[in-house]
Amino acid sequence: MSALFEPYRLRELTIPNRVWMPPMCQYSAAPEGPGTGAPGDWHFAHYAARATGGTGLIIVEATAVAPEGRISPYDLGLWNDTQVEAFRRITGFLRTQGTVPAVQLAHAGRKASTDRPWRGGAPVGPDAYGWQPVAPSAVPFDEKHPVPDELTVEQIRAVVGQFAEAARRALAAGFEVVEIHGAHGYLINEFLSPHSNRRTDAYGGSYENRIRFALEVVDAVRAVWPRDKPLFFRVSATEWLEEDGWTADDTVRLAAELRAHGVDLLDVSTGGNASGVRIPVGPGYQVPFAARVRDEAGMPVAAVGLITEPEQAEKILANGEADAVLLGRELLRTPSWARQAARELGGEVHVPEQYHRSV
Repeated sequence: MSALFEPYRLRELTIPNRVWMPPMCQYSAAPEGPGTGAPGDWHFAHYAARATGGTGLIIVEATAVAPEGRISPYDLGLWNDTQVEAFRRITGFLRTQGTVPAVQLAHAGRKASTDRPWRGGAPVGPDAYGWQPVAPSAVPFDEKHPVPDELTVEQIRAVVGQFAEAARRALAAGFEVVEIHGAHGYLINEFLSPHSNRRTDAYGGSYENRIRFALEVVDAVRAVWPRDKPLFFRVSATEWLEEDGWTADDTVRLAAELRAHGVDLLDVSTGGNASGVRIPVGPGYQVPFAARVRDEAGMPVAAVGLITEPEQAEKILANGEADAVLLGRELLRTPSWARQAARELGGEVHVPEQYHRSV
């Protein structure tokens, strides 16, 4: 059997194949009213299409643990029961297709309160449903973003609790996996990096202090998330900075800590916390970071970043560079990518009865 279509087991959960969909924000939730932060018809159709296409695991886009944790006013959230009920429609359908429903829990930190990307993505104020962002330190992302409010220790503890409560709601909503978003310049990543964390208390300065918030979030989520269900963590393995940034060495070190605290798999991405950096983008450009974590930390990993061809994905797994691959833009272009790859590689994938004539 193709390595790409071998089942994968984490704790008591078996994922039918290694073709996974990473979280990709759709910026399509209502910005106000009773449906604020809740998925609607667009989200259902979007995720359902990839499930009927054979995707083994789908990680629902960055879902905020609090209103002020959204990247934009149009993001999803899991801070109330109305959102829970709306998500059940999606998770229920994904399970009927054999797809494992997962969700990424997130807080955007200093990169919060921005417009939709196709409208420029600039910061927005109260007149456009915006709010004042918060961060580890009063350091803006760039000259276009406002200076965020520095979180107090009491506020940090409150955010930790918000992650735990969102995890409880994720379980009630029918998700089988929770991923904690610690990448791309959002709140947890901001604490990890000396580029954005200038604190002088127990949450800043040394490496041990800078990872404290991430570990507290993991512990709080793991405490409420069932022991038989996996917990993922997404990390930016490097910030692509020459100095004063988070590095690949830091990531390997963190991976061992996360594993000891109950994280089952590291979703390895890069960048997002420093503006204006040059990233050497190319096919599979982030895979070596995932491979290093898997090799040196003994941590299961998922690789992401311009993985587009079945043979390319198969080789990554066959070479032991990752345990699964996450296809982002390619799944936006081709919802049935998994089914097509199975035909090319001689693998097997779930096909809905309604689509059997396409096999």
